[in-house]
Amino acid sequence: MSRNILLTGASGYLGGSFLHLLQDADLPPHKIFAVVRSDAQAEAVKQYNASPLFVDLSDTSAITSAITTNQITIVYHLHDPLDTSTPTWIAALSSVKQQLSQSVHFLFTTGAKLFSSHAGAPTTPFSDTDPSLLSIQQSQSTSAPIDAMALGAKCNSLVTTTAAVHGVNSYIFAPCIVYGRGLGFGNKVSIQTVAIVRAAIAARKVYK
Repeated sequence: MSRNILLTGASGYLGGSFLHLLQDADLPPHKIFAVVRSDAQAEAVKQYNASPLFVDLSDTSAITSAITTNQITIVYHLHDPLDTSTPTWIAALSSVKQQLSQSVHFLFTTGAKLFSSHAGAPTTPFSDTDPSLLSIQQSQSTSAPIDAMALGAKCNSLVTTTAAVHGVNSYIFAPCIVYGRGLGFGNKVSIQTVAIVRAAIAARKVYK
């Protein structure tokens, strides 16, 4: 059975590069939809064999409609690691699962720094098979010393717990530091690169 895939953040550095690489990926039958905000973006994603969807991502009913109407079974959520509306996405995927009797998948991007002391993560060695890993992750939203990191940890926990309730396969993907020129039609420079350059200018120092 063909898969309908929804991609957000297609105009960004990560999402744009991913959309570009999907062109040559040897995948089973599928159709790609990309969330867009302008006519120019709509025309751009068509060049990558993606169907544009105008969706207001601040409107939960619009998100639900986009997923259920187009029978989306796979979502690549690449636009905002601090998005707290993910339960809406996951619940909509669950509805499609019930409708099609097909597995559904939700991939959420996060920051690698959420696995550091900045986000209240343990710094001592532990096993990735430790049964308490989920409780460790959930506790980070209150133990993280930096507010933004606490919110990020909360968002990650929200994805895993909501997906478990709805029977949706969820994945939290933490890209390492990214570099190089983006491959997509939009932002070709990583925000991490920009942040590093700005920090170096402000500090008037760089470290090799």
